[in-house]
Amino acid sequence: MTRTAPRICPLCEATCGLSLVVDHDPDTGRERVTGARGDSEDVFSHGYICPKGASLAQLDNDPDRLDRPLVRRDGRLVETDWDTALTEAVDGLTEVIAAHGGPAVGFYLGNPSAHTVAGTMYAPLLIRALGTRNVFSASTLDQMPKQAATGYLVGHAGTFAVPDLDRTDHLVVIGANPVVSNGSVTTAADFPGKLAALRRRGGRLTVIDPARTRTARLADTHLAPRPGTDAALLCGVVQCLFEEGLVADDLGGIAAHVIGVDEVRRELGDLTSERVAPYCGIPAEDIRALARSIAGSPTTAVYGRMGTTTVEFGTLGSWLIDVVNILTGNYDRPGGVMFPLAPTAPSPRPPRAGRGFRTGRWRSRVSGHAEVGGELPAVAMAEEFETPGDGRLRALVTVSGNPVLSAPNGGRLGRALDEADFVVCVDPYLNETTRHAHVILPPPRPSQSPHFDAILNNLAVRATARYSPPVLPLAPGRPDEIEIVARLILGLSGAGVGADPGLVDEQVIGATLSKEVTDPHSPVAGRAVESLIAMLPEAPGHQRRLDMQLRLGAYGDAFGTRDGLTFADLLAAPHGIDLGPMRPRLPGVVRTASGKVELAPDPLIGDLERLRSALDAGGEDVGAEGRLLLVGRRHLRSNNSWMHNLPALTGGTNRCTLLMHPDDADRLGISDVAKIRGSGGSLTVPVEITSDIRPGVASLPHGWGHDADGIQLSVATADPGVNVNDLNDGTVLDPLSGTVVLNGLPVEIAPA
Repeated sequence: MTRTAPRICPLCEATCGLSLVVDHDPDTGRERVTGARGDSEDVFSHGYICPKGASLAQLDNDPDRLDRPLVRRDGRLVETDWDTALTEAVDGLTEVIAAHGGPAVGFYLGNPSAHTVAGTMYAPLLIRALGTRNVFSASTLDQMPKQAATGYLVGHAGTFAVPDLDRTDHLVVIGANPVVSNGSVTTAADFPGKLAALRRRGGRLTVIDPARTRTARLADTHLAPRPGTDAALLCGVVQCLFEEGLVADDLGGIAAHVIGVDEVRRELGDLTSERVAPYCGIPAEDIRALARSIAGSPTTAVYGRMGTTTVEFGTLGSWLIDVVNILTGNYDRPGGVMFPLAPTAPSPRPPRAGRGFRTGRWRSRVSGHAEVGGELPAVAMAEEFETPGDGRLRALVTVSGNPVLSAPNGGRLGRALDEADFVVCVDPYLNETTRHAHVILPPPRPSQSPHFDAILNNLAVRATARYSPPVLPLAPGRPDEIEIVARLILGLSGAGVGADPGLVDEQVIGATLSKEVTDPHSPVAGRAVESLIAMLPEAPGHQRRLDMQLRLGAYGDAFGTRDGLTFADLLAAPHGIDLGPMRPRLPGVVRTASGKVELAPDPLIGDLERLRSALDAGGEDVGAEGRLLLVGRRHLRSNNSWMHNLPALTGGTNRCTLLMHPDDADRLGISDVAKIRGSGGSLTVPVEITSDIRPGVASLPHGWGHDADGIQLSVATADPGVNVNDLNDGTVLDPLSGTVVLNGLPVEIAPA
């Protein structure tokens, strides 16, 4: 017997709707997922599917996934029951906290957690229960510069403006390859289809990238600057906009909500296209033409990703992207960049000033790295474990993260974890990080887990509300990931791991509603908390919390006082509910101290001097003695370090090879294999020679190197590749965000 079940894909930010094929096995009496295809009725993705989504059945049935928890006995990880594992996890952490305090425990949150209910709704509560400020995540290996720049502009680091892909006339993509990545920090299903629609309506695509990626091949204009120079290039664009009178009248209608335009004009006045062109490696006239094309299109959306964030001027570059959007009248405007409004976001309040965005509220113990967005740099973990003294890290909790592979100098972190007092990992695999754990608590398979995009809806180019209940049941006594994390929270809070996991949700519900009823601008102001709680469904705790958030949100029913969303509506709409396109939201989203978009924040203006120094120095001397600049790349069948263990995603272009331009290969005498050396070490890697990359630049993909002893990834270890992070000692960071430099990394390449 075969049936189908709708499911939101949990594998990347596109959040496509899938239709899972579920077969009944008459021999075992159990069901299993045997296939996945695009859900043509899904209100967001309309049937689109990529190879990752199509492989969900293999992920669900991966024999290497852990089903039972592991605990360390006499140096070995062995299976045990859930009560024992959860008790040992809490006891081990509690012992460290009792002896050394909460700050002795570090917490790392990995990229996959953004795609789970547990990672988005419960992990922050676990951090609070640990009582630590030593929080690390994939953000400082990825998008933290965007968060910091956004925070300085509008006062909140999570209030992103994303490109209005469905209505723009001109999309400018800087340092991103969304045809392959499916988009990032912009949730948009079927990015290739959206680019095709842009072309059909007569629009224009400009791509700025040192490689001729699959996205760049579709572009009307492709500029290939030297890696890491996007901030300088954008300074040239901004100066040109002022010099040639291309700044939009009234900033497209938002001038009353923006301050700092004159300061930006003054501070960037000397950073002309002619000055930055030699550093960027593209002609000054091309920079000016870019400025004119952005300003001259009816609407333009400028969008940047990892090529602009994981570089030495990542925060400056991220800021300047929105400076360009603002100056050309394309900020908070249909067809430009806009602020999504998620179904669980709080109902909009009247415009008001806020506290603004601050960093450095605390600092790391050893190197003094400033906190940014509540986090410290991921590359600081190893030294925090290694260095003796008060406040030393002695334990680590990870949720869906593999920092030993995903962060630079992971070998150093691995050695530090071997000496740690206690390590707890919530993860489905025995991988490069979890092999160091004392307790591994594996979440169930995707088909057995609920799904709601609590974070990614805040980045979506169109508002929808979608929920996926579990497709298959859990085995008796087997907790889902929500229960695993909730029981850790309860254990650390003193209630015990055997307490009802729903207590965590009831505490959140009570605290949230108590605050809402005292807020005069809340849709439930003045009402009795008890009466509101009574209106929530008799359901698992996460569903009760989602119902509360939906009802309090902009599209919600305000607990029965207006027509609007409830969680029951989501359950009745398995393919989702379409809530419409983005709408202008200024000034309501602004929470700066001034109550306005602050275009010239002091930290960003101050960092321009560092950029000027780099311009004067002229950048890295590439070419001589085999020196090149290294950049990463994304594959359609890969997602960081956690999609390499599926047979369906191996082969094709998904290969760990070094891309080099023919001129560089000829000059260095390289044909098929090269030795590459960076600040952190050296690697030997197969080479692909291609004119699709700029001379002086080489590219190696991220997330490979599955050759460590003790891991249980049979497909990945058969073709392990090399770990690009082994080339990087992790000491060079963007100072404004704490993000390690991963792109534009100087390396030396020679024949192997």
